[in-house]
Amino acid sequence: MRKLSFSLVLVAALSVSLFAQKPAWQPDPGHITLDLWPHGAPDAKASAGAEIDATTAKDNLIAGKPLIRLGNVSSPTLTLYAPSGKNTGAGVVVFPGGGYQILAIDLEGTEVCDWLTSRGITCVLVKYRVPDSGPYPKSPAALQDAQRALGMVRAHAAAWNIDPHRIGVLGFSAGAHLSAALSTHFAQRLYDRVDDADQLSCRPDFAVIIYPGYLAMAEQNFAPNAEIKVTSETPPSFILQAEDDPVHVENSTVYFLALKNAKVPAELHIYAEGGHGYGLRRTEMPVTAWPHLVETWLQTLHVVSAP
Repeated sequence: MRKLSFSLVLVAALSVSLFAQKPAWQPDPGHITLDLWPHGAPDAKASAGAEIDATTAKDNLIAGKPLIRLGNVSSPTLTLYAPSGKNTGAGVVVFPGGGYQILAIDLEGTEVCDWLTSRGITCVLVKYRVPDSGPYPKSPAALQDAQRALGMVRAHAAAWNIDPHRIGVLGFSAGAHLSAALSTHFAQRLYDRVDDADQLSCRPDFAVIIYPGYLAMAEQNFAPNAEIKVTSETPPSFILQAEDDPVHVENSTVYFLALKNAKVPAELHIYAEGGHGYGLRRTEMPVTAWPHLVETWLQTLHVVSAP
């Protein structure tokens, strides 16, 4: 009887241990996932523990549904989502938002990939390091991950049926800032070379910037962020935000004007209402129809062909 009791306790302990080790998020089966840093991330900080879903019962729902707020990411990855139908040859690298503290990995990640792949566009979802991994230069970690991810996608472009000259980025909130930071910090890597992927350009061919933060400095009367130095080499950009966004719509308008002054092709959409953090989930707010605008814009850039 004592042996039986011990066995039951052991099984229960193992079950609890396995449950505790289960990742807070992982891609559905069938997707290729690669570590960004095969030998460990540069400037790595001590891990705060296992990855967690930081969502609580008190957190708001988006379009009536919860979302995963992925935290404690110390081992960044990229995950490939192949087109579900005809392949256009275009690729988009997606950076979820979350204030550089968490990643809205489904709302602004997997759901975005589902949309893109349904339009024949290859999606690469980046799970970059959080928390306190940006904005650059406060921390270089997220931008290092973004630079590395773009180079890796170009290195795998042939194998993944992507045109290496039609690879863009799409980001939300902090991820939108990261997209803009990458669009202006591609000439030099912020880390030592890892492999041949780091010899390839990490400049995006286009950028989609959705409700960005950190691009205008509220404490400086919304002056442009001096670390985001737009030049004529900055890629064409699509920018969208709502005027009532608590993160401040000036982040979009200031960045658009910088692009305009540098003669970079840019498209700006400002909606009266919509708030912040809606991802692709449709609500009664007109701003949530923005994916159709992006599809049209990609056609005007000849990234994809008209249907």
